[in-house]
Amino acid sequence: MKNSKININQCCQLIRFCRNRGLVLLFCVLLFSCEKMLEVETPSNQIGKDKVFADVQTANAALAGLYAGLRDNSPLSGESLGAFLGVYTDDLDSYALTDTNGVLALYHNQQTDTNSTVYSVWSTAYQHIYAANAIIEGVRASALPGNEKNRIEGEALLVRSILLFYLQQLFGAVSYPVSTDYTVNQSLSRVESAEVLSRLEVDLLHCGELLPDQYRDAERVYPNRKGAELMLAKVYMLEHKWAQAETVLKTILGSPLYSFQNDLSKVFQKDSKHIIWQLKPANPGDPVKEAMLYYFSGAAPTGYALSESLISSFEAGDLRKQQWMVPVSVGGNTWYRAAKYKNININDTEDSIMFRLEEVYLLLAEALAQQNKVGEALQYINPVRQRAGLNSLASVSKEVLLSEILLENRREFFTEMGHRFLDLKRNNKLGDLQAVKSNWKPFHSLWPVPQKDLLLNPNLKPQNNGY
Repeated sequence: MKNSKININQCCQLIRFCRNRGLVLLFCVLLFSCEKMLEVETPSNQIGKDKVFADVQTANAALAGLYAGLRDNSPLSGESLGAFLGVYTDDLDSYALTDTNGVLALYHNQQTDTNSTVYSVWSTAYQHIYAANAIIEGVRASALPGNEKNRIEGEALLVRSILLFYLQQLFGAVSYPVSTDYTVNQSLSRVESAEVLSRLEVDLLHCGELLPDQYRDAERVYPNRKGAELMLAKVYMLEHKWAQAETVLKTILGSPLYSFQNDLSKVFQKDSKHIIWQLKPANPGDPVKEAMLYYFSGAAPTGYALSESLISSFEAGDLRKQQWMVPVSVGGNTWYRAAKYKNININDTEDSIMFRLEEVYLLLAEALAQQNKVGEALQYINPVRQRAGLNSLASVSKEVLLSEILLENRREFFTEMGHRFLDLKRNNKLGDLQAVKSNWKPFHSLWPVPQKDLLLNPNLKPQNNGY
């Protein structure tokens, strides 16, 4: 789709993708456009992109479809990386009896390039990257007002960047598609990991130029500039650009949009001012996916339970252990379930949180510690500890502080967005998993590129080491 016209076959292919992946609103917009196309005599096989992006309402509908897809079937879904990387590392145990989807293989660190969960993460990420690129191309060619064009492009570009960030962390070198031209995309080579980060830095800086600070919804279900800045800071941290990360993170904390949530019981309530971005459930009253995924009661778990390694990492008196997990005892055995989200039946207070302010605090503490600004770093880890009912840390060495920050990240973000894996990897600590994961090997810092895609596109070779 390099030109301003979309071939009908490509349009219908995208419609099938949207329908199969739950992108309902985007599907409706594209279906309406294709139906209108069929009513036009000349040309009979093409549709102008301005049909989809004719006005702000339909353009926003396309974006809404993209977010619905992220919520329903993507690496960012509440049923995806939080659980997959939780069992892959040491935060969750899997109690599945059979490995119908490859999660048990991840739990035992025995994944191969045919693992269905690995393939799902890879393939759905690229499907949503395609959808984001379609929106970017469409809005650039549109006649929408300049501020709306910028916002819509910025949101789609941010979604693409987040997905590519996770792909880079999981697979290392990955392809970096920036268009919907299948003749190009089907033969893309993988971009080296460092270059992916460099490109993400450029894209996220551009997002910051395009997006406003002001949210377009009081519930913060659409990301703003500060969401892009948080992602930029994460990239800076991976590049060891500590000073740049510090500057960006302090910019976020300086915004009047946000305030630290001092009440632990309100951290996962959707109206809190510490939330940077969240996704709504599909229907009013629906519980978030995380609430249902980790729930079990009155019986042994058949899905996920919190690991003993995680539970023992909490200090005595940590309120997060009391409020964010629930013991379930059966037949003399006790398991703990994750209970950050409380609404199992009717839900009118919770959305699925993607980014929250505590991550900014702990990243800033880490960036400062890496620059030997230990005293200042304590100012950002201690509020998180104090809210949990723990004593503030006093004067410590840089090494001790970095270890404490890693622990606080674990206690604060278990089951959220694969934090444990990302934090261990960023700190070069994935090798620590060998103490509790008998099959852990150094090459497990990356997942295998799915065999299906290596066969379809030989330019994705070579396979990651160890697979």
